[in-house]
Amino acid sequence: MFPLDFPLRLLRDARRGQWVLDPFCGRGTTMFAARRLGLGSVGIDANPVAVAIARAKVAPVDPEDVRTLARELLTGNYQPRDLPTGTFWRYIYHPQTLLELCSLREQLLEHEDDPASDVLRAVALGILHGPLTKSAPTYLSNQMPRTYATKPEAAVKFWKAQGMKPPRVPVLDTILRRIKYTLALVPPIAVRGEVRQGDARQVLPRLRRKFDWVVTSPPYFGMYTYLPDQWLRSWFLGGLPTVDYDASQQISQGGVDGFTAGMATVWKWTAARCNPGATMGIRFGALPSARVDPERLLRTSLEQADAGWQVCEVRDAGMPKKHARQAVQFTGAGEYAPEIDCIAALPKPRTC
Repeated sequence: MFPLDFPLRLLRDARRGQWVLDPFCGRGTTMFAARRLGLGSVGIDANPVAVAIARAKVAPVDPEDVRTLARELLTGNYQPRDLPTGTFWRYIYHPQTLLELCSLREQLLEHEDDPASDVLRAVALGILHGPLTKSAPTYLSNQMPRTYATKPEAAVKFWKAQGMKPPRVPVLDTILRRIKYTLALVPPIAVRGEVRQGDARQVLPRLRRKFDWVVTSPPYFGMYTYLPDQWLRSWFLGGLPTVDYDASQQISQGGVDGFTAGMATVWKWTAARCNPGATMGIRFGALPSARVDPERLLRTSLEQADAGWQVCEVRDAGMPKKHARQAVQFTGAGEYAPEIDCIAALPKPRTC
């Protein structure tokens, strides 16, 4: 969600052989930046959709292998066993498109994980839903009223009001076009990248590698819909064909005190996995409706961690061109959630 230049700028002084950690890796922007710079990386995230996309960004794969796998899975005689039903599913996909999509979904769920399937899975996630186009279709769905997966009742209401029926979109053709666009320039494959799914508070203690750089963006305070907003992509990854509003596993639960304590635990374990002198860059924000100061909250969590992190700099993240940041999606036109960039470091041991 944060722009690629954020980790690229922070990692410009990194040396070959150093490793990068992102305990809230999201869709893998930090790992992709590390890959471009020839650095090994490890990312952690609790959201299976984010993990699937992040793994594709570090997958050492030849684009032709992805195209071959797509043709193999979508030109055979596989008959899907599980076709979702109901008004929403009749409106979002043409029957033949849904049949092909479910065939791809089930085969990928059964397919042994490898770089080609990691990338194909992420490509499919990217075209599940989106706007209609006048030229060759870019997305498989009916016109979506939002960029995220609109909840079923709201989506059906929109489609009925607009008199929209789902177009017939060939899944294989659309995937092959997206592969050509997405994998036009693939970074070098000379470095390792690993993405682990789970709560950073439980995953970090199990890591054995040491890191010199940490670049991350924790869940924004007051934002609880990361998982529900991705419910359709969660279904493609094996989840239920309905929205799950349970956010109990998110670190953003528990009010200010609970959130701060959860963040402190992550910073504590992050420090334990870092070498002395490690640098950490954090982009963080809060919804305006939450009425909290993100800088104060972040500083408090670093202090509670009591792990040696020293704040070197805090600056406003600013506003990018065309309002491209995720914070813009949280508010009405003309406003955006305040975001900060915080740079912290672990002290180096003193020498006589």
